Order: sequence, then structure tokens, then C-alpha cells
Amino acid sequence: MTASRSNHRKRVLSGMRSTGKLHLGNYVGALDNWVRMQDEYECFFFVADWHALTTDYADTSRIKENSVEVLLDWLAAGLDPERSTMFIQSHVPQHAELHLLFSMITPLGWLERVPTYKEQRANITEKDLGTYGFLGYPVLQAADILIYKGDFVPVGEDQVPHVELTREIGRRFNMFYGKHRPVFPEPQPLLTPAAKLPGTDGRKMSKSYGNTIMLTDPEPLVRQKLKTMVTDPARVRRSDPGNPDVCPVGDLHKIFSDRATSEKVNVGCRSAGIGCIECKSWAADALVNILNPMQERRKKYEDHPKLAWDILEAGSARARKVAHATMNEVREAMGITQN
Repeated sequence: MTASRSNHRKRVLSGMRSTGKLHLGNYVGALDNWVRMQDEYECFFFVADWHALTTDYADTSRIKENSVEVLLDWLAAGLDPERSTMFIQSHVPQHAELHLLFSMITPLGWLERVPTYKEQRANITEKDLGTYGFLGYPVLQAADILIYKGDFVPVGEDQVPHVELTREIGRRFNMFYGKHRPVFPEPQPLLTPAAKLPGTDGRKMSKSYGNTIMLTDPEPLVRQKLKTMVTDPARVRRSDPGNPDVCPVGDLHKIFSDRATSEKVNVGCRSAGIGCIECKSWAADALVNILNPMQERRKKYEDHPKLAWDILEAGSARARKVAHATMNEVREAMGITQN
């Protein structure tokens, strides 16, 4: 892959923070979609270790280990280094340079109105988030996307404002410095179908809630977690009919079970023909069928960890070529070339 487009496919850029092993929510919300994109788009996927510092700056001891864990789950899920460029953010220093230049032209008000900024400041009370890095992370995010001149950014609906801010920053840069020839395109959000995936307590699956099913959980642990999962509160007794549309276990069946099983659950739950224990067991069967092949693929890299790191290094080298070419254009447009 060279600095120019390697083919005529549209380019996709996305990343995940290096927070360690992934759970089923990460798989359903993004990773499964990424795997399907590989044959249709030119894909750049990065482990966002600098973004992890926006909230976890006080302890960096596990950043590298967590970055590798993320990559292992990507490979386990089916991302292929021959079909996607996978890299680590901090190994492409051009991201930091473009972030610095973007920060000079981004109005403070744009950052303060980002919905997730206010939301996280309100919800994450145990950490001091009154830092420039936390306020300015959308600027770094814009640099992550625009330095590869991505056509699309796969996101959920809650992330669309971030893509719009990226477009505004690129537009503002072009207004100041790209009058003769715009430097940056305006990437479009590529909406990821958002399946409702509950955690074991019925809330959204999240590590912060302690309600996750991890992609690395062995079968006995998956079955144990399903046994304790909350169900339709209306089913107090085995003989009470239920409603799978309001049951977290029913949501799992909608996403992971085949049509025949889903139909058995739908009919059996509403008629009290099956109990919650049986229903949970079928859901566990479906999850195990998905997770077992992933865990087998993951083990190949766990047994040879250097293979995984080599994939990140090779991907980072490819990413640096593209980023280097973009930064040459940026400096030339701004009149701050290095020669």
C-alpha cells in the first residue's frame, strides 16, 4: 500500500480505545461490521492509545498490554491484516502534528457543545476530566480521520456529532489554507446498525457496569453469566407467560440465535411453554457457537504474541506513509514546509 489510494475503493477509518479485552457489545456495535467492510472498502483501523489517556492519564502502566489485547480480539473476530491496515495511533506521530495544527483553528465553543463532553463530565465523577486533553479529544479525533482522507467513518448514532465536527474542522482548514485546492475531503458517517445488546443486569453492556460477556470468556463462564441474567420481570413463576420483547435474554436471541430458535423462544415464552432456565440455555448455546471459533483464532496469536505486535508495526508503517504524504500537503498549504 502506498501513500496514494491503492485501489478505487472508498476509504474507511475507525478506531477503538486501548482499554483491554473486548466484550460482546464491542463486537455487535462495531467489530462485526468492520469485518464485513473489509472486502468493500479500503480499511484503516487503529488502536487509539492516545485517546485512552484522555480519561486514564494517571496510570499508563497497562496501555501497551491493553493495546495488544484489543488487537487480539480484532484478529479473533476476523479482521485480516492482508485486507485491512491495523495500526497503533501513537506509532504514527503525524496524528499529533495535525492535531496541534487543528487546535490552533478550532473555536473553543465547538468543543464545549459536543454532547459526549458534557455527558461524560457529568457521569465520570471519580476522575478529574478538567484537562485540555479531554476537552480537545474531538480535535485529535478529527486529525485521526482527516490525515487518511477517509471517505466514511463507521459510527453509531451517538457519534455522528463527532463526525460533523471533523467535517467542520476540515472545512475551516480548507477555508484558511486550501483556497486554490482543498486539502481535506468531508468524510461521511457510515451508520452502524445499532442492535440493542443488554448486559447481564439488563442495562447497556459496559465494563463500567460489570455486566459484560467478554469475547474471551470460556464456555462455563458464559453459561454461568447467562444463568444469573435478568429476565422479563413479569415472569415471577414458571407458569407465568412472558414477553421476549422486554426481556434482555430475548434481545440476545434476536441478535445471535437462528430463526428456528428465536421462533421457539417467541412462542414458548409468551405461552409459558418454556421456562427462563431453558431459554437462557439456548441463548448460551448461540453465544458459544460464535465465541468458540473466535477464541480458537485468538489462541494462535496468544501463543505467539510477537505475531500480533508485528501486525501492528507493519500496519503502522503503512499508515505512516499515508499520513506523511498528507502532512506534506498540509505544510505546503500553510506555507510552513520543512525544506
